[in-house]
Amino acid sequence: MSNKKLKVLLIIEQCNPDWASVPLVGYNFFQKINNLADVTLVTHIRNKPALEKKTEYEKVFYPEESNLTKQYYNIVARITANGRVNWPLYNALSYPIYEEFDQQVYQKFQSKILKGDYDIVHAITPMIPRYPFKVVSVCQQTPFLLGPVNGGVPFPPGFQEVAQQEFAYLNFLRAVGRSLVPGYVETYKKADKILAGSTYTLNLLKDLFAIPDERIDLFYENGISQEFLNQTNIPNKDVSHINLLFVGRLVPYKCADIVIESIGKLDQAIQSKIRLTIVGDGSERNNLENRVKELDLGEIVSFAGWVNQQETLDYYRKADIFCFPSIREFGGAVVIEAMACGLPCIVANNGGIGEYVTEETGFKIEPISREYLTQELTSKIQMLVEDDQLRESMSASAIERSREFAWDKKAEKIVEIYEHMVSEKTASKS
Repeated sequence: MSNKKLKVLLIIEQCNPDWASVPLVGYNFFQKINNLADVTLVTHIRNKPALEKKTEYEKVFYPEESNLTKQYYNIVARITANGRVNWPLYNALSYPIYEEFDQQVYQKFQSKILKGDYDIVHAITPMIPRYPFKVVSVCQQTPFLLGPVNGGVPFPPGFQEVAQQEFAYLNFLRAVGRSLVPGYVETYKKADKILAGSTYTLNLLKDLFAIPDERIDLFYENGISQEFLNQTNIPNKDVSHINLLFVGRLVPYKCADIVIESIGKLDQAIQSKIRLTIVGDGSERNNLENRVKELDLGEIVSFAGWVNQQETLDYYRKADIFCFPSIREFGGAVVIEAMACGLPCIVANNGGIGEYVTEETGFKIEPISREYLTQELTSKIQMLVEDDQLRESMSASAIERSREFAWDKKAEKIVEIYEHMVSEKTASKS
């Protein structure tokens, strides 16, 4: 390939530096890829205020949203939130909002793609594998890259009560969507390359759409920013105790309650050596606080509530062990953040987080049942508290492991994929 930057049409419907989760992941992909390629970004108009504060970048297209869609969006938000978001129903009802965005992207860029204005078209978000991209239909001569897409991870069989709390009975809507949503199957059949964010999703997509190995790769969607990797200005640690940390939304499937139960099962001699901080907020907070009182753990367990990114980083840096037994986590960026700050991680082995953690960086527990997960978490906490050498060894390995997820490295890898796809498409034309 020449040194000339590739022209990339980057479709990231959710791309927002001020929001967490997928919108922030989308923004990080955009920011880093933009440093290496000639990018035209297409994103939802809701992201415009945040993006304009961050950059003066001019090649951004914001499809307009109709008044009817704005009203519908507010209705969907109201009827799907009842203490916590009903995600299966929310995703199903939100499709018309996305469809308007997708249609406008197609109308704006179909002729430009057909004329060869871009070397590659790359669609990143929505990240869950349930949405079509209509522009794939005009990418016969221009490579189309999809992903990383991730999702569909099932609840473990031993946690069906939690599955019901998280509205898993509505997951049949996924299959309905595959059958009814126009262009959905076409997107996965025609994409030149698909990136899957977890091994589970990779195998799911291969089975659903008969995708050959050469058209799909494993590529974790989460990355780590430089502020986590630069271990400077580290706050003073409380060295009188070993500090445990949980970071995440306080909802049933994240299983902060299992961390509390595990602390309660430790011998008093171990309990006297530790402190647990729970960072995050959500519908389960009152229940969790009440359970701490019932177990008489008030001096050991504290709740920080929701905090901003910088404050979260400070909590990571003050901690010694990260406990995150979430039973259905297809992403789990908090685990990479914890590793970057040198924390051995104890996680449930279901979804992406089980792929981030290795034997050298922490422990993966099979979520066979609530009782088993609690028992094993208790055991692993005790092991790390009692063995300083093991804790220090895992800490060093965790930092090294996290560097593999640096956003700069991920963007470089994406551009390498672009170059390979463009070369293949060029060769196929000759």
